[in-house]
Amino acid sequence: MVLGTALLSAAALVAACSGPPRTGSDASTVQLSADTPPAKGELDSFTWATYAEPPTLDYTQAFDYPQNTVLANVCESLMRWTPQLTLAPGLAEKATNPDPTTWVYDLRSGVHFHDGSTMTADDVVFSLGRQTDPANAAAWAQVFQNVDTITSTGPLQVTVKLKQPDSQFPQYMATAAGVVAARAGVEAAGKDYGTTGSLDCTGPFKLGSWAKGQSIELDRFDDYWGAKAKSKKAVFRFLTDPSARTNAMLTGEVDGGYLIPTESYDRLRGSGAGTLYFGEGLSTVNLNVTSMRGPLGDLRVRQALSLALDRSGFVKTGLAGAGSVTGSLTTRAAWAGAPEDARKAAFAHLTPTAPDLDRAKALVKEAGAEGKTITVATSTIGQDVSLLATAVQAAGAKIGLDVRLRTIAPNAFTALFTDPKAREGLDMFPETYYDSITDPLDLLVNFRTGAYQNFAGYSDKAYDELVDRATAEYDPAKRAAIEAELQRTASEQLLWLPVAEWPTAVFLNKRVTGAPTTISYLYQPWAAAVGAAR
Repeated sequence: MVLGTALLSAAALVAACSGPPRTGSDASTVQLSADTPPAKGELDSFTWATYAEPPTLDYTQAFDYPQNTVLANVCESLMRWTPQLTLAPGLAEKATNPDPTTWVYDLRSGVHFHDGSTMTADDVVFSLGRQTDPANAAAWAQVFQNVDTITSTGPLQVTVKLKQPDSQFPQYMATAAGVVAARAGVEAAGKDYGTTGSLDCTGPFKLGSWAKGQSIELDRFDDYWGAKAKSKKAVFRFLTDPSARTNAMLTGEVDGGYLIPTESYDRLRGSGAGTLYFGEGLSTVNLNVTSMRGPLGDLRVRQALSLALDRSGFVKTGLAGAGSVTGSLTTRAAWAGAPEDARKAAFAHLTPTAPDLDRAKALVKEAGAEGKTITVATSTIGQDVSLLATAVQAAGAKIGLDVRLRTIAPNAFTALFTDPKAREGLDMFPETYYDSITDPLDLLVNFRTGAYQNFAGYSDKAYDELVDRATAEYDPAKRAAIEAELQRTASEQLLWLPVAEWPTAVFLNKRVTGAPTTISYLYQPWAAAVGAAR
């Protein structure tokens, strides 16, 4: 983002944040598109498949695919992603930056919550405040680490004062971190907020019925401030078994879904039942190191495991060829707005991706780790997870490590990101990390001391200082140069093991169309655009 000399409007933000290529990408071997064909008519309802049930729809905990896929259609944020992954106005029609430590959000007038009340600045202050309350243990608390105060400076104006300049904060206001809900409704629900009753938000759909373990139904909100949803109802079915999910799409039991099981790509493509689309995912498949107390605490062991890993084989089988091997933790698309010299620096010193078993064995022996046990999580969520875990086990066996797999149920897999107890006894787990903003710092900040996803507890003062410098730098060119240094350190230390870039996949049967193909669906009301295909 570019900091203007005076004011930076929401319109300027859209122009300044460069999105990824619209078609094609270095991140994938498949052709990418930003959208599916627009709908030609309305629907009474459509049904969508998700791989797991959200544990809650409280926006402060919306940190994984199941929650955000549903929530993005019910609750809206101050800013919004577009299908092209650029920043656009949301509930705030304008965002201005009068000085480096002040952001002013002018709100839309006449926006109604699902209970019929009208949105005010007080609701925004309250909603953002919930993210900073330690009692809520918000997944987005890190976004607010530089926030000093959030105050109402007018009936429809909120001013955020920062402790220091923060280039990331205004970008995150397009994610669940920037969600606005009705204060009265949230307070009335108390501890039950997000699991029962209304979510009291402003989106084109409102929460209808929630049949625990089966489905969530959303009903069209006819008093929505924007374009009305094309379907009267959106039904999300929880289908944890990948085969069941695929069969439901083929038979028409569900109309579509994101996060398509990779083993089903060819089957869906050739079925004639609909179309499989691919879009920019801003996603890398990694092995997240969760403990430095065991063998992985030795860099040489991490290097050895990385050198023994068959990334090409995993992309071919685990991702069905719809991806590309990478030694980078960040996607190339995340650097689309960076100057060429910064991009070159960021990708100049990456983790080697070609297997080198001789070197790997030597490193294990040098570290005295022969026969040591490493425990890796696996799951039946999809073969992208299970086959990567198996690939790690195979790699370990080739170089003298005893890699053991622990199976995690699909509904429990999301707890690995939020619950330290769920990670107890694990040394690593496969993670498809998606950027929530189009800035490499979104991922690289995870290795700062105390960061939310710094599960292994890595701590380096020099790295922390670079993160702080990048965060405070509004000039995108200068920030990218610092981020390139961070990428080099993360690659050298192998804090996570990078494996592949992976695009977003979405399947739509012949009855429906209109869903975006990019990962923008996590932070914009994508279901409102889904309608009749003919």
